[in-house]
Amino acid sequence: MNVMGDKATLFETGRFVQPSGEEPTRDEAAEAAEEARRRLQAEGGDVEAMSVLGAMLLRRGDLDGAEPQLRAATAAGDRAAANNLGVLLHQRGYPDEAAGWWRIAAVAGSAAAAHALGRHHRERGDEPAAEYWLRQSAEQGHPLGAYALADLLEHRGDATAGQWMRAAAERGHREAAYRLARALDRRPAVGEEGAGGDVGAAVETAAGAAEAAEAEQWYRQAAARGHRRAALHLGAILEKRGELKEAGRWYLTSAKDGEARAACALGFLLRDAGDTENAAIWWLRAAQDGDGNAANALGALHAERGETQTAERWYRAAMDAGDDNGAYNLGLLCAEQGRTAQAEQWYRRAAYAGHREAANALAILLLQVGDTSGAEPWFSKAAEAGSVDAAFNLGILYAGRGEDRVALRCYEQAAAAGHTEAALQVGIARLREGDEAAAELHLRCAAGGGSAEAAYRLAAVLDARRPTVSEHELGESSLNVKTECEEWYERAASQGHRRAQVRVGMLAAARGDVVEAARWYRAAAEAGSRNGAFNLGLLLAREGSEPEAAVWWERAADAGHGRAALRLALVYARRGELAEGQRWADRAVALGPAEVSERAGRLRDALREELSA
Repeated sequence: MNVMGDKATLFETGRFVQPSGEEPTRDEAAEAAEEARRRLQAEGGDVEAMSVLGAMLLRRGDLDGAEPQLRAATAAGDRAAANNLGVLLHQRGYPDEAAGWWRIAAVAGSAAAAHALGRHHRERGDEPAAEYWLRQSAEQGHPLGAYALADLLEHRGDATAGQWMRAAAERGHREAAYRLARALDRRPAVGEEGAGGDVGAAVETAAGAAEAAEAEQWYRQAAARGHRRAALHLGAILEKRGELKEAGRWYLTSAKDGEARAACALGFLLRDAGDTENAAIWWLRAAQDGDGNAANALGALHAERGETQTAERWYRAAMDAGDDNGAYNLGLLCAEQGRTAQAEQWYRRAAYAGHREAANALAILLLQVGDTSGAEPWFSKAAEAGSVDAAFNLGILYAGRGEDRVALRCYEQAAAAGHTEAALQVGIARLREGDEAAAELHLRCAAGGGSAEAAYRLAAVLDARRPTVSEHELGESSLNVKTECEEWYERAASQGHRRAQVRVGMLAAARGDVVEAARWYRAAAEAGSRNGAFNLGLLLAREGSEPEAAVWWERAADAGHGRAALRLALVYARRGELAEGQRWADRAVALGPAEVSERAGRLRDALREELSA
């Protein structure tokens, strides 16, 4: 058994021990002088000097010199000497004799001895005796006794453990402060059950905020006393809050004390600040201490630089450190290099270890090589483990088989977790079913997540609710204020959605804003929209630029737009180019729709008669 707790606290004399448990720093000459003075006093029969001298020699490791001094002081009734004699005997390998002296000191009122005796009984499995002596120590205000009692009670599941852990923390015990902070961090928010409505939510939020603030306070206390894990957690809290400079200082403190996770976190902080060189230094330090996350980060850094062999080495190191991301990243690296067989091997290794994204990647790989039956169970496994992408991919798989109801359930699972494209698919399905309210809800989620198609479809839903106006080819409207549907059309259009661009152009034309209309029609036309090209042609023709209009109509007609072909036929007929007019009329008849085919047919026949006249 090692010396229990803080050595300086156990060496209880009250004359040279600091309350914080840290030994004072003295130069060797002063130490030697103090020892000589105490030795002279001890030789003169001074019991206090014997006790202090014995403690000094014990702290130095001179057990042979310390024992006679401590025994003499103990025989004279010095309880601190009895406690320290117990420590000495324990170090010599006589735990039972040590416990006897601790008992004498504890009965005499030594809190340190009661703590040591309690620890002794706990290690021998005598929990009732351990609790008795630890409680004696804790009730006298001994921080180590309070902490050991809290640990014992917590092990039993006793609800009073928390109060003793708090007592130890309040008396400066850094591990108690850390554990109290962790308990507050992990505690469910007050009001989670039984509170209803906005008031309950407000109570829950306030309680959670208060506990988070208290946890931070205890982390600070423990970190200030040199607790490296507390410094790590404090850094994480500050980083999440955006206080990056202070977070970096605590990560650095923790990393210098040997906390690999802090070194890794510091590396990410530096990388995000653009300092990849220093980030790599800290990742290297953390990786060498066995941090798999840091090894993965180094692998990714080298992969970005094209140093694939070095990247692979670090990914393997991460895997050896027990980080399944290492195998997953090896799979990604091999897949990028076209080494499909090796990629499958690494994906499988990570997937079998429970890595959900590896399971999803494996399923995609199998799907790419045509193994649909092999892909499905991996998609399912990944989705069940919480992979949003896998749930969406599983939906695509079922939809491809025509199992629309099953596909919809998968899309709904992914949409509930915030998957934008899945929300779009659910919205589309609800529109097909006629459930416009549910469709609008999902389309709003998808559009808010950045889906241009969802924004366009949402705009179309809202557009359909607007009052009906007279229909014109370009349209006319007295509305001068943009509606919500127009705003969604514009959002989709600004993301390059061609149909939305055409619609925004039409709405602008309806407001009389020809310049804006032309801008959006042109954007759509240049992106390949035949409707955009046709409408741009109409706009240019009305502005008197029929030759340019004909260019855009030709582009639209070549893309299969029947009305554009009919317009071209009319243009060439007016110019007297009857053969060309007839050719475009034939094209318009073929392209349709029915109304266009009928008009184009009449024009074609008329042109044919003129040509044969």
